[in-house]
Amino acid sequence: MSHGPRSGLAAVSSALLAMSRHLEVRDVLKTIVASARELLDAQYAALGVPDDHGGFAQFVVDGVSEEQWKAIGPLPRQHGILAAMLHEARSERLADVRKDPRFEGWPKAHPDLVDFLGLPIRDGDEVIGALFLANKNCERPEGGCGFTEDDEELLGILAQHAAIALTNARLYERSRELTIAEERSRLAHELHDAVSQKLFSLRLTAQAAARLVDRDPSRAKGELQQVAALAAEAADELRAAVVELRPAALDEDGLVATLRTQIQVLDRAHSARVTFAGHGVKALPASQEEALLRVAQEALHNALRHSGADHVDVTLDRRGSGAVLRITDDGSGFDPSAVRRAGRHLGLVSMRDRASGAGGTLTVESAPGKGTVIEMEVPGG
Repeated sequence: MSHGPRSGLAAVSSALLAMSRHLEVRDVLKTIVASARELLDAQYAALGVPDDHGGFAQFVVDGVSEEQWKAIGPLPRQHGILAAMLHEARSERLADVRKDPRFEGWPKAHPDLVDFLGLPIRDGDEVIGALFLANKNCERPEGGCGFTEDDEELLGILAQHAAIALTNARLYERSRELTIAEERSRLAHELHDAVSQKLFSLRLTAQAAARLVDRDPSRAKGELQQVAALAAEAADELRAAVVELRPAALDEDGLVATLRTQIQVLDRAHSARVTFAGHGVKALPASQEEALLRVAQEALHNALRHSGADHVDVTLDRRGSGAVLRITDDGSGFDPSAVRRAGRHLGLVSMRDRASGAGGTLTVESAPGKGTVIEMEVPGG
């Protein structure tokens, strides 16, 4: 190891503490990768979590810029050295990964890797990930690997704790999903019961007013006043329910973190590359944050289900005291005026209503074969 015993122990301690601070899976993965690269003084680090279809559900890198990552292209498949980590479940320390018989090349924009250290992350007998490091920052021995046996042992310790952190994060996310589902089910039952009772009373009172109109107009007027009161109560019930149905993640994590998490899920679930960037956005009024989230969800649904896009980019930027949300895809596009004439709206009416209801504006730019840009701006508080 390149560190002395004291500095080495401090570095390991810092890395383990950093992993234990996070509960979101994506944050844990990023922390593991960054900690491994710093701890072993490598130029590049990556961590892949396998899916059930011969690829990676998640693949996190450190040492590669966002521009480089976009140029590299889709997530790697499980082949070559990556497959060895997952399927043979053993560590690999190579002087030159390019000379290994299992090496199958990489995309043009991929950085050039030489010495390589990788090992599986295990949860019991299950391999839940593979951690890789490349290009040790040191003078390499003639024909040898820059990574040492001490490095391999240290990475093994880190991988054991990474397995614990990753498992805990997964359990946390599942627990939160179950809690949210249970709460939504409870609210749905309460909403159904409350509104059903109000509507039943409205119906009976309106029928009574109809029967009294001719023979007792004054009593009919009283019944109609009761109809108005019941309608107002029903509206209040609905408003209260809508407030309670505000996405829990918004209150817990804020808009930027909620959008980032949801987009990471979509990126894993679809073949299209879905990215998110947020810059300088401060907390907004609750109604504006919820409207931005719902518009983003609707626009992403359209782009991923209907447009055939290969790339969907979502940005949220500060503008004055407010914010501007932009969803851009390179899909098939459409003619907005033709969609309106055909009586279809692809959720555009709903998105415009949400934007205006939050005091914001929505613009849509699209044309056949030209992709689509949806932009929503809100004024802030």
